[in-house]
Formats: sequence, structure tokens, C-alpha cells
Amino acid sequence: MARSVYLTSVGSGGGKSTIALGLAELLSRQVERIGVFRPLVSDTRPDPILTLLSERYRVDVTATDPTGTTYAEATALVADGRREELISRIVARYRSVERQSPAVVVVGSDFADAGDGSAPRELAFNARLATEFGSVVVPVVDGYGQSPEAIAAAARGAYHDLVDLGATVLAVVANRVPEPMTMPDLPVPAYAIPEVPAVSAPTVAEVAAALDATLLAGDDAALGRDVLDYVVGAAHVPTLLQHLTDGCLVITPGDRDDLLVAASAAHVAGQVSVAGLVLTLGEQPDPRAMRLFQGLNTGLAVLGVTSDSYDTVAASSRIEGRPTTANPRKVEAALGAFEANVDTDELARRLAVTRSARVTPLMFEYDLIDRARARRRHLVLPEGTDERILRAAEILLRRGVADLTLLGRPDDVARRTRELGVDIGAAAVVDPVTDPRRDEFAEAYAQLRAHRGVTVDLALDVVARPNYFGTMMVQSGYADGMVSGATHTTAATIRPAFEIIRTVPGLSVASSVFFMLLADRVLVYGDCAVNPDPDAAQLADIAISSADTAARFGIEPRVAMLSYSTGSSGAGADVEKVAEATALVRERRPELLVEGPIQYDAAIDPQVARTKLPDSTVAGRATVFVFPDLNTGNNTYKAVQRSARAVAVGPVMQGLNRPVNDLSRGATVPDIVNTVAITAIQAANGEASS
Repeated sequence: MARSVYLTSVGSGGGKSTIALGLAELLSRQVERIGVFRPLVSDTRPDPILTLLSERYRVDVTATDPTGTTYAEATALVADGRREELISRIVARYRSVERQSPAVVVVGSDFADAGDGSAPRELAFNARLATEFGSVVVPVVDGYGQSPEAIAAAARGAYHDLVDLGATVLAVVANRVPEPMTMPDLPVPAYAIPEVPAVSAPTVAEVAAALDATLLAGDDAALGRDVLDYVVGAAHVPTLLQHLTDGCLVITPGDRDDLLVAASAAHVAGQVSVAGLVLTLGEQPDPRAMRLFQGLNTGLAVLGVTSDSYDTVAASSRIEGRPTTANPRKVEAALGAFEANVDTDELARRLAVTRSARVTPLMFEYDLIDRARARRRHLVLPEGTDERILRAAEILLRRGVADLTLLGRPDDVARRTRELGVDIGAAAVVDPVTDPRRDEFAEAYAQLRAHRGVTVDLALDVVARPNYFGTMMVQSGYADGMVSGATHTTAATIRPAFEIIRTVPGLSVASSVFFMLLADRVLVYGDCAVNPDPDAAQLADIAISSADTAARFGIEPRVAMLSYSTGSSGAGADVEKVAEATALVRERRPELLVEGPIQYDAAIDPQVARTKLPDSTVAGRATVFVFPDLNTGNNTYKAVQRSARAVAVGPVMQGLNRPVNDLSRGATVPDIVNTVAITAIQAANGEASS
């Protein structure tokens, strides 16, 4: 059973960042924490791959140095005939990292060919280290610009060379392959990952930094756009328009106001999606042209440089982007490419890392994506022009989390995607007002609400509202679930669900939970968003639904029915309600571990539990916390969220026949991604809760 996986390049470059991300993501779903290590690093700058992995996977690099030594130190030791001393030094530092981590991702040194026709010396060096570490090896073949035949030959050679050197090969990966290809038949899995421009393309910000450019217009979003091509503007406007391509950076002299305005207008008109503009020769555009540019609201950056167009293009074309946590779009694109082309289940089985019995916040978050991808569902997002929804949609589509339908006028959605520079081409965009299903939905809604006097004519207006249209899509089977609330209130999101989808038979109320991601554990809080003052029977339903939701997401349910009293120490109507609800839960679900009434401190703190309820199987170990009313629950989750710096994922609705989930209006892009993944998992299970 290997505790570490070692990446080594075959050929210069190869895009090890993508493979390292993919393997780290896979391991992070199985163990409490991962370690990262690089045997050799540059002594002139922070290592970009170590920085990426440590920031994304919250690796504490201050506790243990994740590096072996520098290239300069290694060169000096080898030149002095002290190669074994170098190996020993690196192994000792690796062991320090390994002792702190259940699993380690090792990123080997960069490739350097010996030039004498033998196996590359650096490949042998990495194979030796992998053997000393006890690591399995994943050689990464650089496929950029290579033919399928050359890539296949390199993959075969890498496998056999490493085996001959005594290494244990886990799999072979060819990255940045220019066209679809079949990998050679080897004793281990072999995968080909295509070139993904969104991963390797530089951003406008990276181009600006490399050119030492001055920002004349644009914000952070404009600087985050990918540069897929370069177009030099020197001819007349019609010629420029003919050569514009999606994602191009337009490089033109600063005094060509006509080209500045023409490229911007083409972008706004939707003829092409421009990445940005670079004005050369140190020339400033006419203020009148810049005012027109600003009035077009292009969402584009304009950079100024002193060099001429030829030198600017030459310098720009040498810039290569790389995934960083500062640019999550590239990280998600890299992970999406890895997961779409690598059998991660097979790889996980071959790694055979012992899965942690405890669910940590990081494991929980990354496992959501994996589980949603495994049983992909179709979800509808009614707020199709909201920036956060569009950015989340891009991530969800790249990672293959769900198929998506966005609601909104197609022209409005297309304009917003151009302004933001996001790619949601794989999503369907539907206008509820003009969609032909509006009549079908109106008929169905009128029948559902006939007892309220709803006519078909009235229903036609109701189902044209995005949340109602989206809910009808779910009810009618056109979508498996819905996520809304980024701009709508909770009531506006869940009212249609209560009217149309309704609750699971036998359940008195629909309710909600928050997944509370604390520093070292994941807890479930219910109900903090829906029911103001549930009675005992409703509270029992909430407890059972919350326990089932916890179990569905890999959290062993130990239910604490919260009150201001523990056991029989207090009295009053509120305590009696909780005691009655606890008795109902035990009657209906005798196998469920439940305790109540119990105070929060006795539920979560083992020391307090030993004093107040020493014989309880739940006290001090609770994972599901059921609050007696909305006032208590809502205030508690927000207090814990702010004071303990916990991440609150939710509210997640439970008890509906089909999943509909509400977002906080302050939801971030990661919040939306997590909620969509949760909804997809609920949909894959066939119901929101039972």
C-alpha cells in the first residue's frame, strides 16, 4: 500500500501541474490531509506547483519543509562526488513530510536529457528517489505538438525505462495531446489528456505583468480573461474585423483609435469575444475614443506598452499560463480535463490508500464533486444572468458535475458571458416567456392550484416567472433539480416547491439543514431556515430527515435534540416538546442514535458529556444537531459560522419529492458549486429526503 505518488516528466514541460492537481484532488477525498513534496526546487523563486497544491489543499508548509534541496545545492554535491549524500538528505526531508501526512503527492524534478542515448539521468534520479520513498510513479509524457505515434512511443519507453530502473509504475499519462488518440497497451493504465487552451493560455493579467504594461482600462474580471490568440491591428477596420478570433488579444498602435473602437464594438455586438487590447508605441488613444470605449461597457482591459507591435507580439507569444489559486478558472479547467480523461475510480483502487474514518471539511467538499460526477444529473438555475451563477456554471460544466439549463433571455445571457469572459457553451439557455413549454406548464399548474382558484390564464403569467418555470421543469421531468436564491429571497425560491413539488408522503414538513464545515469536522444543523416553531411531531420529522441527509453524505448520524436543559435537569413546555420529539424519533427509528433533551455543550464536548450524560452514545460525539425552533437554529449557525470561521453549506432542503435548494443572497461561487453538487447527489438518490 503506497502512501505517496511520485510524478516525473518525460520530456520538457508536460504540464505536471494538471496531473498533480488531479492526483491531489483524488487523494483529498480519501484522507484527512495530504502532504506535498518536491525533491529539487529553484532557489530564486517560490515553487509554483508547491504553492498551488499547498494553498488549494490547505497544506501547512510552515510545519515541515516540503522541499528536498535546491538545484544549485544538488549540482554542487553531485559535482563533488557526493551523490549518495544528496539522496540521503532528500529522503530525510521527505520522511519528515510523510510522518505528518497519510498520503503525499511528490512532484519530481524537471526533465534534463543526458544527451548520450542512454536513459535520461534525471529519470533515473527520480526513479531512485521514488524507490527510496516507497512511492508509486506516474510518468507524464508531454504531448504538445507531438504526433500520436511519437506520444505512444514515449509512453511505452517511459514505462519500460522506469520498470528497468526498479520503480513501481501506477499509470502513464500523456498530457496536452493535440488530437484524440489511443494509448499503447501496457501492464498499467495509460491515459491521454487533450490540450485545453483554458489551462495553458495566459490571462490578460499574466500578459500585462510580462510586458510591464500600464492598465489604461479594465478591472480584475477583465484581467482574468484567457488569451487564446494574438491579432495585430495595422490595416483598415474591415481587415481587422475579418481576422478577429474568439479569445484574441488585439495588439495595435495606441494612435489607431479606429481599431480600438471597431474591436470593442465587434465584441459588444457578439460577433467575437475579444480577450483584451494592447496599445503599443507608448501612444495614448484620443480621449474621445476612450470615452466611447468606456460607454460601450465592454468588460475588456486596455493595456499600454512602450514597445512596438512586432516586439510586443513576440514577447506575448512566449508567455504560458499555469493554474494558480489566484485564477480558480484555470484550476477548475485543469481538474475538469484530468477527470474527463482519467479513470479516477480505477486510479484510486490502484493507489489503495486507506480511507479516513473521519470526514473532514476538505474531504467533504471534494467528495461532493466526485459523487455528483459519478451519477450526472440535469439541473436548472433560474438566475441565468447573475455573475456568480455564470462563473459557477462554467466550473460545474468543466468538472462535469451536472448538465445545466440557465433561465433568462438568450441575448442577455450571451451578453453577460461575453462581458465576464466565461464559457457556458455546454449549457442550455431557456427564456421562460417564449419557451413552448409555457403552455404545458400553465395547464399543469392550474390543475395543481385549482382549489385556490387559479385559472390557466393566471397560470400563464405565474409560470413565466423563472422560479416557477424552473420548478415546473423539475416537476415535469425536464430537469432533476433546481438551485436558486442568489438574487431571489428564500420564500421566492421555496414557495413554488411547496406548491408544486410538495413533501414526501408520510412526512409532515419539509425542512433544511446546513453542513457546517469546521476546522476538523463536518456537522449537520437542522432546521435553520424554514420552520419557525415546529411542534413535537414536526421536530421528530426534522430529526429523521436530518439524520438521513447526514448519512447520505457520508456523515455517521448521531442526533442531538437540543434544548436549554440536559436530560431531566430542567422543565417547561419547550423542554417537554423536545423530550416528546426524541421519544417519537426512537419509536419510529429505533436503530438511530439519538439523545435529547440535551444542551449544545453536552452534545459536542466529551468532557462536559462525561459529567452530564456519562452513559450516552451521542453526548460529546453528536454529528447532527436539531434545534427546537428557527430562532435558535438560525442564530446558532450564524454565530458558529462567524466566530469559528466555519463554512456553512446550505440551506439544503429535505423532505421534498424532488430536490430544490435555496442559496443565500450572499452566496459565493464556491457556495453555488457546492449547493449544485449537493442537489445533483440528492437527485441521483431519487428524492431530496425520506
